[in-house]
Amino acid sequence: MNPADLFAHETNTKNLAPGEYLFKTGDAPDGMFVLIEGSMIVMVGDKVLENSTRGAILGELALIDQSPRVATVVAREASKLAKIDQRRFNHLVQQNPFFATHVMKVLADRIRHMNELHLKGA
Repeated sequence: MNPADLFAHETNTKNLAPGEYLFKTGDAPDGMFVLIEGSMIVMVGDKVLENSTRGAILGELALIDQSPRVATVVAREASKLAKIDQRRFNHLVQQNPFFATHVMKVLADRIRHMNELHLKGA
């Protein structure tokens, strides 16, 4: 199951036009997002780390540890996202084991990717 399917009928969405920012490095955490439609670019500095598509989870790290954003995320094309605040995140994790496991997998994949980039640059 794609996480976007969980939010396909979401009525309270965040809609971005191409070039609009979802958040920038250093911004205060205000939730995480699931990309329902469109595509987003995730950058650290001027380096593109990820081209996110439908079902991508964005901003989960800041939600989990309440730290400032470590990346900048900008819409590559018109995009629709579901915003998940702390209360909703906790509910989803408790009620949907798939969602909890998926978030952990996303975090693990991103750590592996960052390690690969670090090793290539070392």
